[in-house]
Order: sequence, then C-alpha cells, then structure tokens
Amino acid sequence: MSQLILPKAWHIPEKEITPENVFNNRRHFLKLLGFTTVGIAGALFAPPAFAKNAESKLAEKLFASNPATALPPARNLKRSPDYTIRRPMTYESVALKYNNFYEFSAEKDRVWQTIDAFNPRPWDIEIGGLVEKPGKYAIDDFIKMFDPEERVYRHRCVETWAMVVPWNGFQMSDLIDKVQPKSNARYVKFTSFDDPSSAPGQQRFSNLPWPYTEALTMAEAVHELTFIATGVYGHTLPRQHGAPIRLVTPWKYGFKSIKSIVKIEFTVAKPATFWNTLIPKEYDFEANVNPDVPHPRWSQRREKMIGTGEIYATQKYNGYGDLVAELYA
Repeated sequence: MSQLILPKAWHIPEKEITPENVFNNRRHFLKLLGFTTVGIAGALFAPPAFAKNAESKLAEKLFASNPATALPPARNLKRSPDYTIRRPMTYESVALKYNNFYEFSAEKDRVWQTIDAFNPRPWDIEIGGLVEKPGKYAIDDFIKMFDPEERVYRHRCVETWAMVVPWNGFQMSDLIDKVQPKSNARYVKFTSFDDPSSAPGQQRFSNLPWPYTEALTMAEAVHELTFIATGVYGHTLPRQHGAPIRLVTPWKYGFKSIKSIVKIEFTVAKPATFWNTLIPKEYDFEANVNPDVPHPRWSQRREKMIGTGEIYATQKYNGYGDLVAELYA
C-alpha cells in the first residue's frame, strides 16, 4: 500500500510522543475500577504495518476463522468522495486485531481472541421512543432497507491512538427519515447487547452499568457525517468491530461510536451514557475531539496511528471542523 505525502504542518517530532508514564496512570486508574488493563498503552508499541501481501493473507485468515464474518463481501459499494482522508488507510489485519470492546476484554489486542461465543445473527434492532413509526426488525431485513455506501473516516480514540478505516453502511439521517421522529424528540439513545454468557468482559466486570449506552443530540444524529456501519473493508462487520451494526461519529472520540446496537430510542430527556455515568469528569457527554482540552491525565495534542506508529498533531473535531463546527456555535 503506497504512503501518501502529508502536509508538513501535520507532523510533530518523535520526541513529543505522549510519555509512557501518562498511560501507566490510566492503567492504575482503570485497575481501581476493577479492570485488568494490560494493553492500554498498546498503541505506543504497535508493530510495524504488514506488507500488502502478508496483510491481505492474514485478514483473509481472520475472516475465514470467524463464522460471523465468513460471508460474501459487500458488492457494488459506492465510495463517497466527500469523506476521503489524506492519510494512508490502516491495514485491515491491524484494525481487526486492535479494538476497544470492554464487553469482551479490557486488552485491546485480545478482543478478537475472546469473541467466539458471541453470535450477531440472528439479531433484532428495535426502534422506539418518540417516533411515528416504531418497530422491531431482523437485522438482515433492516440492512436491506438502506442503500449501502462506503466512507473512509478517521477514528480517534480518547486514549490518543488513531486509525483510518473504510466503513460501509448508511447515513443515520436515512433511518431518521424512515421512522419520523416526533417534534419533541431531542436526543437519540443507542443501547448495545447485554449477554454475559457470550461476553466474558460483561461476566468479569459485572459491577459496570451494562448494557453499554450512548446518545447524540438530534442535530448530531441527523448530521451528514453520522453513519451506521454494517461492514468494514468491504466485508460484513466483524464481531470485534461491533457486529452486526454500530454507530460511527468520526469527529468525536471513539467511545461515542457504540457497537453491537440492539435498540435506537428517541427521547426528550438527555439519556445517561456508559462512560459519562462512570467517570463524568473525564468522559463528557459531547466528547468532541479537541487538542486544546486535555484528558485529566494526558494531553490530547498528539495521536499515534496503530500499525505504523506515525505521530500527528490532533485536529479539532478530528479534522471535520468545516462540517460540524456549526453544531456547537
């Protein structure tokens, strides 16, 4: 895979990498919550990117060994030119093996090894709350309601690691148009699954407020960038990426992009959300990427690409400010 030439202003010196001890502080903090957090700083020590052939073979092997993703790749996807990225794409095999998904493991490089008992089919999606057309849909019928497209988005974790990923799915506003929210709907709440029998993280961390929930304002939900992903890299969405359906909000920190959604609900009151409930002083409801607002225990001014280790200066709204800044004016 060829590397793109980036503007010099995007580069920062290697000596400015966030110190390891900053991430060790996060390890200590999460241990207080009952997490084992080996791997929290994994992005700082990510392996070099795979050569293209090796990368493709490993990705194929990972998909083939996963019954939930051993499905025909998505065909005839329209790639939107409006959301392409001036950065190299993250290798598929790297993205498959590095995921935040506490339902399965607190160790990002082990999530893909702990998903065997989780089956995202059959699966139902419930639409409810303040809508004219509530309903419950089998996942494959639900997906067929929308025309798929591919969007290449940046993804920025609150822990300062980043990647560039080609999601396939549909714009959230397409769903909103179909279900017709009532005039008093102000928020959209998303709820993930709750099944400790198939999710070892939910078993181990039973004291946490499962199921995982997230929410957006209506203005954020109808924005053109807000995306419902049903696949990635042209494949059906793998379990470690949030199969069978997840939210993608590329201008926000990654924890807002909830995985494995079972319910979408329109509300008048501001919903409680998972990390904001646990640690409200550190994980605010809005969670927009902002290099000028540090996390209490580390700077947000830099980010490190998984797989390659490239360092970039963090951009406000993750580089999407020209599209979303008006939401917060």
